Amino acid sequence: MQAYQKNKLRRAQRVRTKLRKVADGKARLSVTRSTKHISVQLIDDAKGVTVAAASSLEKDFKGGSKSEDASTVGKLIADRAKKAGVTDVVFDRGSYIFHGRVKALADAAREGGLKF
Repeated sequence: MQAYQKNKLRRAQRVRTKLRKVADGKARLSVTRSTKHISVQLIDDAKGVTVAAASSLEKDFKGGSKSEDASTVGKLIADRAKKAGVTDVVFDRGSYIFHGRVKALADAAREGGLKF
């Protein structure tokens, strides 16, 4: 494993360790970002099940700028979480800085009705 991969994994584990302390049975909203796309999963760690997911790679997704795509994905996951009966979540940014597309996704999810 390369040094970059080890550091990225270490950052993600550090974030998840802190999340476990405050999770208190809430679902985890996990973000994955690539150079072109962004995806998010709503995970119930107690059951080990993905409750809902959204991605900019979906078939009926209309692309714009990367930040606009992140906002759209945030609104999508908020709607799907509501349908699944989940409103309180903890935001797992992984190894990514809470900035740019990750922040746009989080803000759109909050506007859509998720609380974190």
